[in-house]
Amino acid sequence: MGDEELAKDLGLLSALTIGIGTMIGAGIFVLPGVAASTAGPIVVVSFVIGGLIAMVNALSVSELGTAMPKAGGGYYYVNRALGPLFGSIAGLGDWMGLAFASAFYSIGFGQYLTTLLPIPGVPFLSEIQVGALLAGTVFVGVNYIGAKETGGVQTVIVTILLSILAVFAIQGWLSFDVGTLLSDGGLAPMGYGAILPGTALIFVSFLGYAKIATVAEELKNPGRNLPLAVIGSVAIVTVVYGVLVSLMLGVVPWPELSRTAPLTQATQVAFPGGFAGVAVTVVTLGALLATASSANASILASARINFAMGRDRIVTNWLNEIHPSYATPYRSIVLTGAMIVVFIALLGQDIEVLAKAASVLHLVVYALMNVALIVFRETDPDYEPAFRVPLYPLTPLLGMGLSVGLLAFVGGRELALSAVFVVAAVVWYFAYARGRTDRQGLLGQYILDRDADLPDPVVGAAATVAPDGAGVAPDVPTTMVALSNPRTERSLVALGAALAKHDDGQLLATHVVQVPDQTSLESAAAQRERISETSDRLLAAARDDAEELGVPIETRTVLSHQGLDEVFDAARDHGVERLIMGHRGTKLAGGRAEGVLDELLHDLPCDVLVLDERGFDPGEVLLPTAGGHSSELSAEVARALQRTVDADVSVLHVAEDPTAGRAFIEGWVDDHGLDDVELLVETGDVETAIGNAATGRTLVIVGATERGLLSRIVGGSLTLSVLDDLDTTVLLAERPHARSVRERLFG
Repeated sequence: MGDEELAKDLGLLSALTIGIGTMIGAGIFVLPGVAASTAGPIVVVSFVIGGLIAMVNALSVSELGTAMPKAGGGYYYVNRALGPLFGSIAGLGDWMGLAFASAFYSIGFGQYLTTLLPIPGVPFLSEIQVGALLAGTVFVGVNYIGAKETGGVQTVIVTILLSILAVFAIQGWLSFDVGTLLSDGGLAPMGYGAILPGTALIFVSFLGYAKIATVAEELKNPGRNLPLAVIGSVAIVTVVYGVLVSLMLGVVPWPELSRTAPLTQATQVAFPGGFAGVAVTVVTLGALLATASSANASILASARINFAMGRDRIVTNWLNEIHPSYATPYRSIVLTGAMIVVFIALLGQDIEVLAKAASVLHLVVYALMNVALIVFRETDPDYEPAFRVPLYPLTPLLGMGLSVGLLAFVGGRELALSAVFVVAAVVWYFAYARGRTDRQGLLGQYILDRDADLPDPVVGAAATVAPDGAGVAPDVPTTMVALSNPRTERSLVALGAALAKHDDGQLLATHVVQVPDQTSLESAAAQRERISETSDRLLAAARDDAEELGVPIETRTVLSHQGLDEVFDAARDHGVERLIMGHRGTKLAGGRAEGVLDELLHDLPCDVLVLDERGFDPGEVLLPTAGGHSSELSAEVARALQRTVDADVSVLHVAEDPTAGRAFIEGWVDDHGLDDVELLVETGDVETAIGNAATGRTLVIVGATERGLLSRIVGGSLTLSVLDDLDTTVLLAERPHARSVRERLFG
């Protein structure tokens, strides 16, 4: 039997870097010059106050997220607590806020792009707007086809950005001058009353932490990781903003700080002449990477919000249709992209409008989220968050008050513009959503009937969807087979069955369906037939083959944003003894290796066997051995094949001295319990000896070498070079063992 699972893809580091990566772009690369012209050097305090306001709201987001780790973030919480009217305001406000933010990030991208490339202006549009339109179109296209943004990619981006900023911070500190900081009017040339208007302007820099909540249903251990990621990202970014903005203003006088490329200008001043050109280029490339990442993440998050609203019938679920080829919610992405393009074209010449409009709409949502938290606490007896805000109810009341209070310092144009969207959301609710949604908010239900049973708490994304199997039996040795290709399914299952029979165990066959980051896993589950038409057929074939081979089997389809990571996670979660995968040459399948970092960063969850695509025929087995760390596993496999499928096994050892080689191989065979095997001792080149001995045999079992991944790739190795040239099927065997960083790199 089989069932379907939604994977938990994102760990703490990935979640933390989603928040940091989204926030770091605006506050450092785009806004310092604009904000300094508004408030002077005291704008550093504006950034700190913005961080404190964000931190209070982050505490509430953390509690709500651990109670309800679902796609949609703030919209989801507000809709459940306050009902679809306020849910419409929160959802459409969050959606429009993300569109404004994406347009703002795209303008930032265009500002730095014009410092590298000559971009012509067109009528009614500046060069920066043209660059931003090009960038925004590319970002929408990237999300349309489903390029990755979360997880490992975002971790790499944030690591690069923080490294660039660290180098600037060191040189900026060496070039820092208090006189420069306090020039032209001292610390507060426009008065201390400029602090809060400055905070209202730069608050868009702190919107990224809320993105973590929109992917909460895909977090591993959300009760722990979500609050750590949300609160940690705000704390880290606040410190980074405070330090780096201070350094910029201590290097370049605030009236002269560029409104378009402030960090590039500060870098040019801070670095000595010989290095300035290189440093400026690196910083500019970092700015392009940061603003691109922020824009991309905002478009991605908007698709999650649209899915959540479509699920609740606030908007038409037509928006969430999955593309048949790219498996992304392409209509939602195109609509969001169209709004971004319009905002860039109409408002792109005044970046303050875009920044403040994004801030206003998000502040409204934050205020409603704090109200929602109080409603959940007071009305839902089943509300059990893993993290609780301190000093309740002061914290959510303070978050609500600070969010609403900051609106007073935004400015009339932006308030009016945002009010239009709030009114439009109310009109939309009464004209469209009210007649379609059947969900009642907790507050309304509580008022109507205080004694009514309250809704059950929502289930997390790790819940099994529509199970029809009994699950993997506990305390029974389990061999997991990761399937990806119908052509290799039979061979992998046959190998797994032979090993499972030897253990009196069972098989677990999994097929990981890799879902684009732009598509939530719950959305993918609802439309899985459009995403993977082969999964059911693949697992049905595995069940048929296992039944024919007389081995019990459980099958699972796992929807995941990851590949190899998820295969390893599934092996860990189910406590399997061994994992069997396929490979083509040096490419892993069943969750293919996605890059060098996969092997460097991950420890094996169990014994791993990798079978090439040439098929499984255990009639004549060759087992070369030199006594490596995985040789015991190779011997176990050979012994199992002897006893379950009557394999003829030959053991090969290559030695300089034939007598010593004979003594070694006889002792090794005895130690590993191999009987009735042919012993082969050869001298000379190892690869040549294996090639000769493999002639006429049907399977070669090779234990993984102790050489590290980089040395394998650079210099070639036994397991990744000569064996690819054999006509014989090759089975690679590796037993997990602790590895230092040096060993991971060089063996």
